[in-house]
Amino acid sequence: MGFELEAFDGRIDANYLDWLVDVHSTDIRRHFSRLWDYYANPMVETCGGTAADRKINESGRCYVQAQEYGLPSRITGLAHSPHAGAFGTQAVRDIQRKEVVIENDIAWRVNAAADFLFGKSISLISRAPDDRKRKDIEAILKALFAANGGPGFFQDVAVLGSVYGFVDCFIRTPQTPETAFGDSGPRNPFDEVLPSTSSHLLPSPSFTTVLQWAQAIDLELIEAPRALPILDEDDYRAIRLYVQHFHQRKNAMSSRGSFLSRILGAVGQRSDTRQVVGVTEITSPDCWQRYEDKELVAEGPVPWRFLPVVHIQNVAQPYYYEGVSDVEPLIPLQDELNTRLSDRASRITFQSFKMYLGKGIEGFENKPVAPGRMWCTDNPEASIQEFGGDVAAPSEHLHISEIREAMDKASGVTPVVAGILRDRLGNLTSAVALRLTFMGMLSRNERKRHTYGEGIRKICRMVLSMLDTMGLYATSESERDVEVVFPSPLPENMTEKLQEAQIKRELGVPQEQVLRELGYETK
Repeated sequence: MGFELEAFDGRIDANYLDWLVDVHSTDIRRHFSRLWDYYANPMVETCGGTAADRKINESGRCYVQAQEYGLPSRITGLAHSPHAGAFGTQAVRDIQRKEVVIENDIAWRVNAAADFLFGKSISLISRAPDDRKRKDIEAILKALFAANGGPGFFQDVAVLGSVYGFVDCFIRTPQTPETAFGDSGPRNPFDEVLPSTSSHLLPSPSFTTVLQWAQAIDLELIEAPRALPILDEDDYRAIRLYVQHFHQRKNAMSSRGSFLSRILGAVGQRSDTRQVVGVTEITSPDCWQRYEDKELVAEGPVPWRFLPVVHIQNVAQPYYYEGVSDVEPLIPLQDELNTRLSDRASRITFQSFKMYLGKGIEGFENKPVAPGRMWCTDNPEASIQEFGGDVAAPSEHLHISEIREAMDKASGVTPVVAGILRDRLGNLTSAVALRLTFMGMLSRNERKRHTYGEGIRKICRMVLSMLDTMGLYATSESERDVEVVFPSPLPENMTEKLQEAQIKRELGVPQEQVLRELGYETK
């Protein structure tokens, strides 16, 4: 079966879509999976009987980690395939596996940056001129994000954006199973949302109903490896169609009729595997389609007349759909750090234990070395020479320290952010000194506030527009504007904040806004 694209009125070429799904998706999945592997550093046990597994098991650690992909073969004893990642390995002859040390400096920097951005709850302030409507809109948006995870949703947005460089949010409206699929085949999942006649709509739905619909809206975060946006040829910022392609595991088993399955069946063993289908979703401002293994299973119109997708860049990057990833520039430095740490571990292994060279002593190799032991011999030329022991290597320590400092500069996240003070804190008795210490982190955080804040505003405007189209809650374009207020990530003096709030009230700042900035809920 192939793609049936007549509903899109020639806005997408079938051959181009085939290339996106079959070729391009493989390339971007490999690229973005590498970024995620360096962030999460997953571990895979090796219990097989291959040469690579036997070499790994010699070290006593029956597992490999994803970041071993960047280590040289002289340390791992393994050769990595550029297409298979860290876990596609083969043993290298005549090279013994050394001490492998992985210190994931990427993960804590990404998590610290996410905590800095969304560690405290943000506030959404409606800009609607009417006071009653402003409170209603804020209640709707609060219910929307609370139903989608609350602070956890924003943390996920920050982590995915930081790792991949961007994150897309697909807004899915509620539907019933009978609406999406019926006896006559695939139906439009928006039928329940937007009936064909206005008589089906509630004439004046209660605000409780509006909140229930807002809570039922799903804000789905699209993982970068599955996103295949088709951009406008003349404007990289405009998305013409949004394509997703991914492999979905079904709650069903599939048994392939292979020779091996027949042999296993003959000896009474099951050879079933979990069923996996290749899912392709195509969405335009007018219609949508869903394919499974390139077979159309559902389609229908989009009632909003716009793409329900919000694209958020981690840090803005001109002329590219993807933003700047926090992980990608750190990968070479992370590889160098792991290499030097592994070299140091191998050196310590050889030098941390003292060894003895005995001359002219019979059976010296069989004599134990322990306190209170003595050796005797009649040979006057006999001697015992001690060697080994740990030796200082200042250049090695200096090199490792410089690598860590380079990662601090590249990421903008210093160990002080994670609470590791050591001797770098200095005299931070004032707020100005504290801000100077976090200057790099604060500057990068401000850039992220702009991109993530604008993305959250777009989500709010789209949801309010959908509720207006459904006839549940009417709003105009100007009433959908929302301000996103990020609290300060730095520790603050409450007395100074109260004094600042008092001055703002004297200057005429509305009391509700002042209370929100202080973290108090207003009704």
